[in-house]
Amino acid sequence: MKLRPSLALLLALAVTGVGVHAQSAADLAGDNGPRKFSTLPLKPTVTQAQAAQLSARFLTRFHYDAKPLDDAMSQKIYKAYLDSLDGEKVFFTQADLAKFAPLKTQMDDAIWNQDLSGPFSMFNLYITRAIERMTYARGLLKQGFDFNTQESYNYDRKKADWPKDQAELDTLWRERTMNDWLRLKLAGKPDDEIRKTLDKRYAGYIDRVKQLDGEDAFQSFMNSYAESTDPHTDYLGPRAAENFDISMKLSLEGIGAVLQARDEYTQIREIVPAGPAAKSGKVHVGDRIVAIGEGTSGPMTDVIGWRLDDVVKHIRGKKDTTVRLEILPADAGVDGKHEMISLVRQKVSIEEQAAKKKVIEIKDAGVTRKIGVIDLPSFYSDFGARREGDKNFKSATRDVAKLLGELKAEGVEGVVMDLRNNGGGSLAEANELTGLFIDQGPVVQVRDARGEVQVQGDDEPGMSWSGPMAVLVNRGSASASEIFAAAIQDYGRGLIIGQPTFGKGTVQNLVDLDRFTRNNSEKPQFGELKMTIQEFFRINGGSTQLKGVTPDIQFPKNGDEKDFGESTYDNALPWTQIAPADYKPVADLKAYLGQLTTKHDARTAKSPAWKLMLDELAQYRKMRDKTTISLNFAQRETERKELDAIQADFRARHKAIDGNTDTDDTDTLDDGLNANERSLKSELKQEKDAKKAADPQLDETAHILFDAVGLIKGDAKLAAEVLPYGGKFSNIGATTAAATPEKPQQPVAH
Repeated sequence: MKLRPSLALLLALAVTGVGVHAQSAADLAGDNGPRKFSTLPLKPTVTQAQAAQLSARFLTRFHYDAKPLDDAMSQKIYKAYLDSLDGEKVFFTQADLAKFAPLKTQMDDAIWNQDLSGPFSMFNLYITRAIERMTYARGLLKQGFDFNTQESYNYDRKKADWPKDQAELDTLWRERTMNDWLRLKLAGKPDDEIRKTLDKRYAGYIDRVKQLDGEDAFQSFMNSYAESTDPHTDYLGPRAAENFDISMKLSLEGIGAVLQARDEYTQIREIVPAGPAAKSGKVHVGDRIVAIGEGTSGPMTDVIGWRLDDVVKHIRGKKDTTVRLEILPADAGVDGKHEMISLVRQKVSIEEQAAKKKVIEIKDAGVTRKIGVIDLPSFYSDFGARREGDKNFKSATRDVAKLLGELKAEGVEGVVMDLRNNGGGSLAEANELTGLFIDQGPVVQVRDARGEVQVQGDDEPGMSWSGPMAVLVNRGSASASEIFAAAIQDYGRGLIIGQPTFGKGTVQNLVDLDRFTRNNSEKPQFGELKMTIQEFFRINGGSTQLKGVTPDIQFPKNGDEKDFGESTYDNALPWTQIAPADYKPVADLKAYLGQLTTKHDARTAKSPAWKLMLDELAQYRKMRDKTTISLNFAQRETERKELDAIQADFRARHKAIDGNTDTDDTDTLDDGLNANERSLKSELKQEKDAKKAADPQLDETAHILFDAVGLIKGDAKLAAEVLPYGGKFSNIGATTAAATPEKPQQPVAH
């Protein structure tokens, strides 16, 4: 799956009201010095020009579907780059595009000749136009608006044309600003408060745009090139590469705090358990960091107004070193007393993103059974520690094996692997984790650019779990998740339940560009390529590319498949197939799919939670399909009341189902604010309420598995047909976890 849009696009999204959550996974990374405001025009460095050319050499020679960097590719890069800067078509005019036109066929020359002045000129104009637009919007706030007209605002501009000229652009921004004002007005805010809120929002946007620098420009441009080769090839600048590494190994060296930008401050959003900040007892959620000092006596540097990644760069550091923070406490006003806190950096594990377990106890027809659930957010692995022979390296497979052992001890009779929104990760982890559920045999086939096919599988005898199992997936389940689900399905090892998956069937490898340069510095300068080098296939010979994995029992789709998934990319690889691997299914699930589906349909037809989910999905699809909204107050007020009534009904039904009486009735109403404009307390409460809400899809998956266990237990012949390895139900969970292979691998099936 695609990892991230460019920073420029993220900033553009913030203006449209989508809202950007500027938050790290426990201390976001940065690798440049502090910068409050950049000096225009931004200019490329020699190192960036060299990195671009070096990337091109790799992409044109070693990519799985290598394409020449020529005028044809140049036009693709140009389009992707333009979309990354102004995908909503709200900053540039057609006159601006006319100026850019010669660059359409010059992007290849810019890279090969190490002259990035053209791409940087586009980025510089983006900054200029963004500041102009927000300044114009601020000016409109002074005069207010007439909401008695019959105007409307088309807020979905992906397929729209760029404005013809300045006048058309002004009209567009007047409508956008009117809509921002009207949302706050409908939420009951007085005009003075609306004017103050929006002026602060637009001024903050201007400040963030001014902080964009040459690395942001280069990252956006190079990602446009990388993603023009295929949807899953990415360029990672030094700080992006560090963040990717952290997301894979789930650890870093720092203080153990999740930070976010709020106004001009860097605020503590979350304290990571067992980290230095938590152990000190002196750092609290809501505290604001105003200055940072290195070591026990180094000078303090004021960081108010800094970019988040710059603040993080100063807080992170080598293990056992000291960092001092000057804190403005959460409960203190802007003129409150500051506190000085000294912390010793340590290795911090990001357990929130690791595998977790729980047990669902189901009672039906006088029978009670425990169903274990393992929620796996990604197929993570600490590549570096594994490469160095660390026997305790972080691994999704190790964590899941441990959790399976705990679930067996708790007496579960079935296990659900919840891979919803699991975008993938390590190919080795996908292979090894599958081995926890099969005895021995192939798991996945991998074909390289030469057409050579390698079969990877589980060579270790034994399983961590040999009993009934199910895999819960959705459209966000991709890559390594699809490898796992496909193997379980092909073996007949368990039920696949949910929605058709993403459809990504390619493997990427990380190329450290600094290794191929004369960079003698310990500090990374050239970045990394996450480059597609292989395609993977199911052991039955089919591919998950484009088609994904089709569940045995399907849940309702949310309608996003037309905008989200491999099939939505213009340059996705086609679906193909190869010869099947030498494998033998261990069970035939078709024998009882009909009975399970009948029970599922009958149960959900009577389920209030399921009916609520369907109604909310229908409302979501209805709202998502709208692209135009009225700017007439009376009409919007009528629509607001209708929507409020629908939401009130949803809230009442949720309370009846969840039993959560703490939920604020205003939580789901449109208050007209962006995420970082609400209080941190209210944001955290909404997140807490969301975690406590019922999960009808997971509950129903557990119930389907409950039914499967009952069918197997009640029919010895059926048990022999559907349970693996002899149908001995009494042997569930009797084997040990498969050992982790010693040879480290680094391909990423993200």
